[in-house]
Order: sequence, then structure tokens, then C-alpha cells
Amino acid sequence: MSYRKGSKVWVEEKGEGWVEAEVVEAKDRSAVVVLTSQRKKISVLPEKLLPRDTDENLGGGHVDDMTKLTYLNEPGVLYNLKRRYALNEIYTYTGSILIAVNPFTRLPHLYNEYMMEQYKGVQLGELSPHVFAVADASYRAMLNDSMSQSILVSGESGAGKTETTKLIMRYLTYVGGRAVLDDRSVEQQVLESNPLLEAFGNAKTVRNDNSSRFGKFVEIQFDKSGRISGAAIRTYLLERSRVVQITDPERNFHCFYQLCASGKDAELYKLGHASTFHYLNQSKTYELEGINNEDEYWKTKRAMDIVGISRSDQDAIFRTLAAILHLGNIEFSPGKDSDSSKIKDSTSNFHLQMTATLLMCDPDLLVSSLCTRSIHTNEGIIIKELDCAAAAANRDALSKTIYARLFDWYFLSALFDKFVCLHMLTHFLCFQAC
Repeated sequence: MSYRKGSKVWVEEKGEGWVEAEVVEAKDRSAVVVLTSQRKKISVLPEKLLPRDTDENLGGGHVDDMTKLTYLNEPGVLYNLKRRYALNEIYTYTGSILIAVNPFTRLPHLYNEYMMEQYKGVQLGELSPHVFAVADASYRAMLNDSMSQSILVSGESGAGKTETTKLIMRYLTYVGGRAVLDDRSVEQQVLESNPLLEAFGNAKTVRNDNSSRFGKFVEIQFDKSGRISGAAIRTYLLERSRVVQITDPERNFHCFYQLCASGKDAELYKLGHASTFHYLNQSKTYELEGINNEDEYWKTKRAMDIVGISRSDQDAIFRTLAAILHLGNIEFSPGKDSDSSKIKDSTSNFHLQMTATLLMCDPDLLVSSLCTRSIHTNEGIIIKELDCAAAAANRDALSKTIYARLFDWYFLSALFDKFVCLHMLTHFLCFQAC
């Protein structure tokens, strides 16, 4: 593309990214001199420049749909999003695609019932960009065309995928729900699946206090009249390694901290503060700002009641979580032979006994499974002693496997008969109405 004097352009500056500039001299095809917004003159190759819309062309400095940009390029998109974000306009269209910039703050006025009613039945693009508009467009297309619809929510960690998914589900239960709801209605069960997914699949990372450490595919099913009749959830690629290894200031999965702060329930499983457990004290972050772990525990229990998980199944779930924490506190010392190991001391033996009790297994068999390895050969089974490091690795492998099996059973079995079924894709959340 050729440029002449006065052309508005974008130029990439080291350490600054794309900056606004104006061509002040076009020598020839090999070089162009531009004056940046910082009043700095730069000589660059024409192919290093990109054309720029002026604020006058944008009609107020920004547009609510990127397709209205004359020059749809990377700096133009970023500049438009930045201008809108500064005005608390976190949503922007690119045709039928909605771009959301995480505000990292609560905006309740954007998501109340009044806003849901405003977007109900309104054609996409008639009102300001909003996640409810996309959800409504999919819902109406399903009803009008009698075809399943999909919404793909994609972004990097901390972009707001989890919250956006919850908002879409909330809107769909609003437009597809029945007039009178009770705690055990399908709509309420669909909504209550979110805190359950978050408790067992989310954790604090460096960038996000409530980061999903698994991917999920969500399907909400509707009948011919457009009312919700059921739902299905499939999960993918759970981050199992987080169970046994975390770094400061990250945390393990939320459910562990909730259980440790549960008062009498924690005492029942001989649990103390999170700082007393190896799988949790590798990081010194035990609390989240604005979140009470004990309150969250009771919210999780209430959600379990609503979706229909029996009290006996709930007990099995929390017993297993407690067993994993006790299992992580088992330490090893060298055995009689140089390449063997044994339970280190009375403290480790206490945690061993608690693990065996909670898992309802034989303590001696548990010790054997941790400190030895069985090798199957044509001649028979060979039992090999493990040193301390190998025994600890064995312990961690067992903990990860137990949690992964619990996570799968928790949704495959405990929730399947109620309203959801799951399996295991990452970062993407799809809503498919049937």
C-alpha cells in the first residue's frame, strides 16, 4: 500500500507496541517518515505501516461493531477495544462474534433481570453489544429454525470464560424456564451445577482467583415449546498434577480449603487448618480476597442437595477428599535395605491409619502399595522394594488418580441420573440446544 503526506497510520515502536502516527514525508517506495503521537519522527519501510481510522471517521472515537471500521487490522481492533473499555463498554461485536474484555470487577447492573428482559426477543445488533444478545439470538434461531445451536466461549486464562458461561446459562434458564421455580427444578439444577464444577475443578492461579483447571462442553436441552428439559456436561483434561504440587501464590482446588474450614465436618475427618497439609502448604495462600471458605463449603453442600446428590454420596465425596489430604502427609524413611522404605514416624502412621479408614481399605495393604511395586512376569509376580523418593512418587500418583476418579465419578455417576452426563475439550464451552 502506498502512503502520501498526511496519511493516518499505525507504526510499531519497540517497547510501546502500535502507536498512532501521521506520514510527514514519503521519500520513495523504500522509506516513509512518520510523526508519532509522542512527536517523534521515525523513518520506516511502507510495509511496516498499517492504515488508521481517525476518531472523526469512527464517529466519537469508537464503534460498537468492528465491521464498521474502515481498516480492520490488529492495532485498529486493539485501539477500539481500549477506547470502549475506558468508557466501561466491555462488549464489542465483530459481526456475530462478541468480544468481551474482562473488567475484573462486579457489574451487577449489566446482568440483572431488567437487562435480561431488555434483550429478550431483540434482534442481534439493535441494542448495545451484550452476552445476553448472543444467547438470545441462539435461542431464537433454535426455536425459529428447529435446529441445534452452539455458542463457543474461548480465551486465555483470566479472560472471563467461566463467568461468561454462567451468564449465558443464567439467561437461557430465564427465557427457557418455567414461571414458578423451586429448588429442585431443572432450571435451578442447571444453575447449581456451576458452583459444583467450580469447587472441584477451579483453583487460584497467578492470573485468576477462580481459574477453571479443566475444559467443559455444556449442553442445555429444550422441548418443542422452548422450555428447558435437561442438560449435559462433559469435562476434559483435568489438571491432575495440581492435587500434589502447587507454587506460591497459587492454590489447590477450592474444595480442599472449603472442607478444611467446614468446622464440625472437618473435625469428623480429623482435618485441621489447610496449612497443616503438605498438598496445601506448598503455597502460603490459603484464603481468597472476599471469599469465606466455610461459607463456600455450605454453598457447595446446598448445591449438592439441589441437584439431588444423596447424603451418603456427599459423605463419600468428602471422605475421599479428606483421605487425599491425609495421604499427602505420609512421609517415608529408609528401610532395612538401602533401596527400601518404611513409614517415617508416628505422625505419618496416624495419617496412614486415617487414610485407610477414610478409604475403607486395609492399612497394611496401603503400606505395601506405597512402598513396593509389583512386576508381572511369565514366571510370576516379583515384588520390588521402593526407596523413599519412589515411595513418595507412588503416594502422589495414587493421590492424583483418586482425585481424577472422584472427579469423573462425581459427574458421571452422582450427577448423571439427576440431569447431567459428562465425559472429558479445553477452554471451550458449547451450548447446544436440542
